[in-house]
Amino acid sequence: MEKSVDLHIHSHYSDGLHTPGELVRMAAAKGLRAIALTDHDSVDGIDEALDAGERLGVEVIPAVELSVTFRGYRDVHLLGYLIDHHDQDFAARLAAFRKSRDERGRTIVDRINAKLSRDNRGSITYAEVLAIAGGAVGRPHIARVLIGKGLARDIEDAFDKFLKPCNVSKIQFPMAEAITEIKRIGGVAVLAHPSSISAERTIIKTMIEELVEMRLDGLEVFYNMCYKDDIIYFNDLATRVGLTVTGGSDYHGFDDGVEIGVGVGGMAVPYRWVKALKDVQEKCNGKIIIKGLRHG
Repeated sequence: MEKSVDLHIHSHYSDGLHTPGELVRMAAAKGLRAIALTDHDSVDGIDEALDAGERLGVEVIPAVELSVTFRGYRDVHLLGYLIDHHDQDFAARLAAFRKSRDERGRTIVDRINAKLSRDNRGSITYAEVLAIAGGAVGRPHIARVLIGKGLARDIEDAFDKFLKPCNVSKIQFPMAEAITEIKRIGGVAVLAHPSSISAERTIIKTMIEELVEMRLDGLEVFYNMCYKDDIIYFNDLATRVGLTVTGGSDYHGFDDGVEIGVGVGGMAVPYRWVKALKDVQEKCNGKIIIKGLRHG
């Protein structure tokens, strides 16, 4: 029986709860053959995950999730798999994004404190947020501080009451630039959770067809926001336009009911999709560039 994988997982280096090592241990306990660490705008946790994977027998795919803009849509997410996470130019670009995230986080905290002050409900500090975040600060880190201080019941309540009304827009990659950068560092570019972009399938279909012309390699078909009919539709679309298929739980560690490897239910992503990603990379780049990565 073919073992399962999870190709979309976040650690505390972006907006997740757990360390990369903890995530690998959880994956091993689930019997997963491979995982991809896909932190937002950060590759800082990959080496820790690779080391843990070597010890525990879990193949770790070096990856990243970039926030991009495309055709007027903001915060579209692009996954880069099998990347050279030690590339210095890429690291410098991500560092600039993290600096922007830091400034954004400080401004959001200031706005939240102004709201709390108006309601005579105390305050939070940015130091408390940094104590939770392992790398790039994300809004879920701020939410966890609000929950810990009894200012919100849960993540959804924190977003509804504070993080959405006090939000500050992120700096993001233009799509063409993001795809080019992923390919420059030897990676495979995959559009994440397409139904989050628009509820209109005709819009998504047109966008994906355009992205294929821009050298997009794959489409995430299995994910928590995708219902059975969506899975059938996107899988068929990927086949028709020549995209490889991926899937994952998008696990952060604080989402109710979401588990590594299975998402919110019976999701099972087969290992052959990892092989397909490697085939795409080898076809595009001539070789697998990630040294030390086990090929199952």
